Order: sequence, then structure tokens, then C-alpha cells
Amino acid sequence: MFQPLFASIGLRYTRASQSSSFVSFINFFSVAGITLGIMALIVVLSVMNGFEGQLKQRVLGIVPHITVSAPIAETRRVDHPAIVTRSAYLQAEGVLQTPQALHGVMMQGVVPEDMTQFSIVAAKMVAGRFSDLTEGSYRIIIGQALATTLNLRPGDRVRLLVAGATLYTPMGRVPSQRVAEVAGIYAVGSALDDKAIYLHVNDLQRLMRQRAEQQHTRVFLTDPFDYQQVADTFEQQEFSFTTWRSQQGPLFDAVKMEKNMMFLLLVLVIAVAAFNIVSALVMVVNEKQSDIAILKTLGMRKRSVMAIFLFNGVFNGFKGAILGTLLGLVVVWQLNPLLHAVGINMGYSDSGGLPIELELYQVVAVAVFAMLLCFLATLYPAYRALSTQPARALQYE
Repeated sequence: MFQPLFASIGLRYTRASQSSSFVSFINFFSVAGITLGIMALIVVLSVMNGFEGQLKQRVLGIVPHITVSAPIAETRRVDHPAIVTRSAYLQAEGVLQTPQALHGVMMQGVVPEDMTQFSIVAAKMVAGRFSDLTEGSYRIIIGQALATTLNLRPGDRVRLLVAGATLYTPMGRVPSQRVAEVAGIYAVGSALDDKAIYLHVNDLQRLMRQRAEQQHTRVFLTDPFDYQQVADTFEQQEFSFTTWRSQQGPLFDAVKMEKNMMFLLLVLVIAVAAFNIVSALVMVVNEKQSDIAILKTLGMRKRSVMAIFLFNGVFNGFKGAILGTLLGLVVVWQLNPLLHAVGINMGYSDSGGLPIELELYQVVAVAVFAMLLCFLATLYPAYRALSTQPARALQYE
């Protein structure tokens, strides 16, 4: 099989370096370091992607993606491909009272049909369903964490008090309140499970003493992270609105920063391993001074001499990148079975294992980045080979 002269010599030097135990030792650990660094980076990125996806599903499944302070009919003039649907919506802070305790809650007035079709909460019902929230029934759906805290079950009666609405009575001003029945329990697994409760939007409207035209609009998006483009569209139409970032933005910023820091740390591991190639190639160049001198004497061009050692170093980096990528993919696909085999149960996701989301573009980017680092690491030793003077290198031969 035909191959360029510089590649043939570079491969021969790669095999010949095995005869030098110290050079071989450095080469082995540089390749091993690149392999382990890439493998670790792929695994960590996949797990972090999974955690981010779970967080987006659990938190942003409860928090409205965008809330527009206008009735649904007025918002229909705003159209965007990222909008899945709109729904009448109200939100109020209040207190849920039982004979034993009081608990602050975030009351969400929703349209049951829309929640059944477009909300993850409807798919995470432990008991009951959203269709039980009929208008005028004053039924509520609560989170499993809240039900456990207050020892509530479907059918139990509680008292709802709205903080922002009051009534004048012979006893003075009292919060607007109503006895409600627990119709269902959901379990999304979010920190908001003990805060958010759902009831029919018209029931909450009566509790808040508001008119129908004071209802807001809840906008469901295909991807909550695409909120900015939709928000800009509403802003152009001079609507008042809030997005999920006003409540949960710092949480996702912290997750993103942690992900970036983990990426940076593991990239530095790969960089250290890649630049071990420098020391190995410098030793190879010093060993092959006479060979370089002979090649130059026979008329080999400088760029061809440089290409020999570039190929030598990149070949080791390529081996490490391929091995690391393959090992990373295998570990990612078998991570939860491996953890289960050694008796480690993370217990985070519904399946009891770690959430994993493998992104192909990240795998390719990591492998290409590692090979680029290896290429940069070979530039100095390859350039140093050009400084060899044939007469001086061969004077004692």
C-alpha cells in the first residue's frame, strides 16, 4: 500500500521508539493520559447533560415558560414557531390550612384540558387527574411532598387563603378564603412539589376577586430555553410579561457554570497529557540527529523532515483520541449497569440510575479538540528537527 515517505519514516520511528524504554514509557503515559482524559470528559458531559435535562423537565414543567399579563384573546396576534399553545392562567401566593398546620403555597389557576395535553405534571399524577378540576368545584391538585408534609390524601378538605385578596366582614378585613377538596396528587420530583398547587383558573379568579379580563396567558414552548426569541416578539408588541428566568434563572446559570468548569478541568488533563508528547518527541529528535542529517544530505526538503515528526506525534495523539472516544462511549452506555454491579445506586432518576444524555456533536468536538492539542504539541519538536546541521551531526560518524 502506497504511503508518503514522511509517513513511512514516521511510523518506523514510532515503532523504533519502543526500543528505548524511557521514551516508550513517556509515549505510553501520554497516550494513556489522553485516552483517560477524553473518556472522562465524554462521561462527565453526558451525565451533566442528563442532569440539566432532568432539571429542565422537572422544574420548568411546573413553572410557566412565559406568562403574559393580558387575556388569551389579545395575545393571539403574536405568533412564533416555538409556541406550542396558550392557556388562560392566574397565579397567586396563598396559604393552605389543615387542622394541624399551615403551609405557604403558590396557587396556579389553569385550564385542565390544556394541562392534560401540554404539561408534564399531568403525566406524573400519582392519584387523580386534571379533568377532576371542574369549574366551581374548588378542587385542587397538590404535590406528593406537600401531601406527605400535611398528611393529605385525595378527598381530604383543606382551607385556601389568598394573600392578595381581602374581604370586609364585621370582624374586619380577612383574607379571601375557601374550603377546597384535594382531587389529586402529582410527583414530578422537583423542589416545587411542596409549593405548587393547581385549581381551575375560574375558581382562582373568584378567590382573587378579579374579573375575567384580568386573566393572564400561559405560553407553552417547544423548548423552554428558546424563551428569548418569543419574549422579544411579545416585547415588540408592547406586552407585559415574565419568563421562567425571573424565578429559576440563577439555578440554571449555576448548573451551566458547573458544567463549564468541569469541562475546563478535564480539558486541562487532556492538555497535560498531550504536551507529554513534546518531551517524548524531543528525545526522539535527539536520538535521530544522524538520521535527520543523512536525510537532509540526500536532499529531503525541510518541510518533509518536519512532517516526519509531526506525523509521529499526531499518530500517538490520534491513538489516544480514538481509544478515549471508544472507551467513553462504552462507559456512557454501560455506566448505570456498572454502578449497579458494584452496588452503587444513585437513586436520582425514575429508573434509579444517573440521567445520561449523550450528544454526538460533543463527542466529535472533544476528539477533534484533543487531536488539535496533540498537533500543537508536536510543532516545537518538529521545528527543532529543522535546526539539525548535517556536518555537525555526522562529524563523529
